[in-house]
Amino acid sequence: MRLNSPQINLITKACMKASRSLIRDFGEIENLQVSEKGPGDFVSSADKRTEKILIDELQKAHPEYGIITEETGTINKSNVKNRWIIDPIDGTMNFLNSIPQFAISIGYEEDGEIKCGVIFNPIMNEMFCAEKGNGAYLNNSRIRVSKKKKIKEALIATGGPRETSKIKDKIFSEYINVSNNVSNVRKFGSAALDVAYVACGRFDGYWQRELNYWDIAAGIIILKEAGGFVDFFEEDLNLPLKKNILATNSNIHDQLKELINKKDIE
Repeated sequence: MRLNSPQINLITKACMKASRSLIRDFGEIENLQVSEKGPGDFVSSADKRTEKILIDELQKAHPEYGIITEETGTINKSNVKNRWIIDPIDGTMNFLNSIPQFAISIGYEEDGEIKCGVIFNPIMNEMFCAEKGNGAYLNNSRIRVSKKKKIKEALIATGGPRETSKIKDKIFSEYINVSNNVSNVRKFGSAALDVAYVACGRFDGYWQRELNYWDIAAGIIILKEAGGFVDFFEEDLNLPLKKNILATNSNIHDQLKELINKKDIE
């Protein structure tokens, strides 16, 4: 990997350490203690254990940095200049069903901008990394977005809605509209990996409503450094950690945005 900033080295080390127990847990899914955070939103002991390892590793180097994380919440709230944005297992439902499509996702934010990030699928041993101005990589290879320019030929990914969503009809209408105008739509169950897959050209675009910031923080810089474009639409300023994302190879961005903004699906 040609990225060697202190932050990237630290995140990579933390991911590798946390992944060891995660791989072990994945092999013993039936023995995991699983509790419900809410309808359709599960959290496992593996989530909590992974998050603790990640936080411990990052805090050793920078105890003063802020941390936004899925399970614990916000640590060092007063530091909004330097923050780690952590999702210990993005794709928990896949993990709990023995589907190897999940990832550890860590982004480093400085002055409100994501400067570097790592998305690591420990089962597939695929580590997506990027830092501002230095390109994006999958393991040791430079990655770039696809070159497709026609939305009709595009392979698009999406996700959701959650069981508790109050806008299910809107989301399903969008899904129908997009799927009628693209080559195909996939739902893989991990927002972090969906964005990473756009970055490396496996998908041409991705959109999803009602995500959390930690789901896609690392993916933002990885996709940008791979030549893609990230857009957040219909943002609610009262809920800064909630995101509706549109991420593409940049060529089809406006076309996909237009499909999502169709007035007949409002």
